[in-house]
Amino acid sequence: MALLDRASPDVHDVGNPPLANRQQPRRYLIPLILPAVAVLALLSIYPLAWLIYMSFHQVALAPGAPDTFVGTANWTRMFGNPQYWEGWRLLALYSGVSMVLEVGLGTLLAVLLNRSKHEKLLITVFLMPMMVAPVVAGLLWQYLYNGTFGWYFWVLRSLGLLDGGTILGSSDHALWAIVLVDVWEWTPLVALIVLSGLKLVPKDQMEASWMDGAGPVRSFFQVALPSIKASLIIAVLLRFMDNIRIIDHFIALTGGGPANSTKVLPLYLYEQSFSFFELGYGSSIALTLLLVTIIVGKLVVGVFETREAKGPMSEEEV
Repeated sequence: MALLDRASPDVHDVGNPPLANRQQPRRYLIPLILPAVAVLALLSIYPLAWLIYMSFHQVALAPGAPDTFVGTANWTRMFGNPQYWEGWRLLALYSGVSMVLEVGLGTLLAVLLNRSKHEKLLITVFLMPMMVAPVVAGLLWQYLYNGTFGWYFWVLRSLGLLDGGTILGSSDHALWAIVLVDVWEWTPLVALIVLSGLKLVPKDQMEASWMDGAGPVRSFFQVALPSIKASLIIAVLLRFMDNIRIIDHFIALTGGGPANSTKVLPLYLYEQSFSFFELGYGSSIALTLLLVTIIVGKLVVGVFETREAKGPMSEEEV
């Protein structure tokens, strides 16, 4: 018995058996994540600090020439420039309409594709626009909008929806034409994300909803929608962050025209920084874009978290 006690000191402690792998203290994780944190800091914190520095200076482009400290002159010039606020208005209009259409159409497309007979083939076909580079997509649609041989231009003129002029040459139509390009290219991405969320919806809950007499629409809102909420958050954030900085379609299609009717803020930033080489002024614009992106992203996540705290939708809400 003595030998048994020495070999197994915890043999009588049946309620608390010894652990084979005890949990390591949290400081054990620091050496593991430190290299990744250092790389992220090098790629993000340093450029951010340099961006803040340039926003308060007039950056000299000549080699060896010192930068001139101008204080808040770049910020004062930015907030007093009507083109800056017009860029924000156009960006909000473009981003808001594009995101609503893409999320709505993408969700509808995902519901139609989910467990359809030719699901894999249809997914492959619908994902093809997403594989095209944004600049190439813009050039492709430029041919479709062309006033001489463009097929879409001919259809709109035949239907009487376009009275005169060209699509991209009209201040009333140019922005909506670019919205259509964005919706065509990125709706498949939203559909793919939502479709992955629909695969995780419990079948027993859907069947129970049908047995209770709920129709397809009510079953979607009461059962499927709460389950794909995380997928919708990802889709909205990805499209918002992409739309708020996109310039590819605008450069390929209009270049900001006609009459600055499509000069969204990212395109205005690009023009000031790399056409006029106002790097300090451009840095202040870039910082406001970054700040708005962070704030809106937090608000979007907060809205979905609030919806989760309230619980599933009631029949009155549906």
